[in-house]
This record gives sequence, C-alpha cells and structure tokens, in this order.
Amino acid sequence: MHDPGALTREQLGFVGGRLDRVDHIRTRPDLAAQTFALPETRIVALDGLDPVTADGHLVMEAAAPGARAEDHVLLGLDDLQRPIFARLAERVEGGFFPTERSRAIATELPAHEIALYGTARSLVHWHARHRFCSVCGSPTQAEKAGWSRRCDACSSEHFPRVDPVAIMLAEHDGRVLLGRQHRWPERFYSALAGFIEPGETIEEAVAREIKEEAGVTVHSVRYVMSQPWPFPSSLMVACIGVAGDDALTLDETEIEHAFWCDADGVRAALANEPGAPFIAPPPMAVARHLLKHWLDGQLVPPGPSA
Repeated sequence: MHDPGALTREQLGFVGGRLDRVDHIRTRPDLAAQTFALPETRIVALDGLDPVTADGHLVMEAAAPGARAEDHVLLGLDDLQRPIFARLAERVEGGFFPTERSRAIATELPAHEIALYGTARSLVHWHARHRFCSVCGSPTQAEKAGWSRRCDACSSEHFPRVDPVAIMLAEHDGRVLLGRQHRWPERFYSALAGFIEPGETIEEAVAREIKEEAGVTVHSVRYVMSQPWPFPSSLMVACIGVAGDDALTLDETEIEHAFWCDADGVRAALANEPGAPFIAPPPMAVARHLLKHWLDGQLVPPGPSA
C-alpha cells in the first residue's frame, strides 16, 4: 500500500528529515564501531547513486557479514532508534543531475525517507570524489563515522561540502521573470539560479545573477525558503527581488529565452492547464514553491481603507 506520508503534489522534496545525527557518536570511533555492530543497524540500499525502493519505502538492509564500520557513513538514528548507515563507494558514475529513478521517488516515498535518501546520496558522492587530498594529493581516509576525510601525509582534514545556490524570481509590475536553459525540455521555464560566490551575501548574489543572466537590476531582495538539492551537494536559497525595469538583455550562453509572466500565466502553469504559457518545475523542486509563494502574495486582498 502507498504510504500516506508520501509527497503530496505541492510538498517540497528532500526536506523533513527525522534522523538524530548523533554527533557524539560520530566523533568517537569506538562508539561508531559498536553502533555499526548492533543487530538493528540498517544500511540504505543504493544502486550506484539511485534509490532502491520497494512497497513505497526505501530498501534498508542489514549489514553484510564482515562489513566494516569505516567503509560506511553513519547518517543517524531513525524514529525507532535504529542506526542508519550508507555504504561508501570508491567510484560513482555521473551524479550531477537527477535521474529518472531519483525523480520518481517524489510520488513513491514518505517525505522523511526522501530526505534520508538525499543525505545518503550527497555523502556517498562526496566521498567518491574526494579520495585524494586537495592540499598534497595523497590518499585520504574516512573519519568521524564518514563525516570527514583525513590525509595521513599532511594531516589535512576535509569535510563534506555544501554549495549554496541562489534561485530567484525578479518581479515587476505584477509579473515575474522566468528563463530556460538550452538543454531543458521544450516550453519548460523556471526561476533563474546561480552559485553564490566567495565574498558576497545572498542578496548580492541574487542581484548579480539576475543582472548577469537577464540584464535586469533588482533591489529589496527578500529570502523565502531553502532546500537541500543532492545533485550533488547544493543548498538552494530561494529569494524574490524587485526589478527596477523590465528590459531584458540575455546572456545567451546561459539562458536560451526569458520572459515576464503575469499571475494568470503562473497560475495556469502550476495547474498544468493546456493553454498555460510554460511548463512549471516539478513539485519536488523549490522553484515551483517559489512561484506558488509569489502567486499567493498576488492574491492577498487589499487591506481596509484608511
């Protein structure tokens, strides 16, 4: 039977994790090894980096005979106080974009299991890409129950990275700016996005990205929400800024096309109406929720007259 906790049509993906991340165990190799050896310990099953599911849930396996704690990452304790690990891999293929299988879990799994999968995926991918020290090039070893890697040659310690990405709407005169990349399916549009660079605030990154990609100057940037995006390790920081004008000058190496869409058009796209001016991002993506947040703001009735 399909679990009633699976993602609803409008629920954000990869959020709502329930694990106790047990930092006090991570930092004690003896405790981590004892935890791994417990009979109730479970391993998140992965097919490469894709989720393995059955009957509406992630497949969770017992530790294989002879398996070692140091070859796994301790994700935490679940609601039943079971230790949950993921097995590390020396190599993984791809991993920088969602696959058909990883997208499908949006309608298959409870939300907290999607968050668990996202955590496991990001960490397994990070370990596979950081087997050598970025300081001296020597091999590194997993430490802290998989939450860091250490280089024995130069004693450098490396931690899982999270890459902040600004994803944003510019609004002007009751419309929002939407764009599409060259590789996207026909008629698919979304919010603009770009990595936050060293030395800038979230607000500055939003303004810079919109200016670079669309030639639009924005002000009054406001934060809306965030989302972990494990492809491979982003944190999407969703914002809205107010545009000074609506003239567009596109960076055509980044953006194939962009346009200003009014509330009726956004509403039609979110409802998947046949005549909608664009195809909206899927429910698990923060861009869709950003559009819905903006649309809800357009529907607020005016206050009482002074």
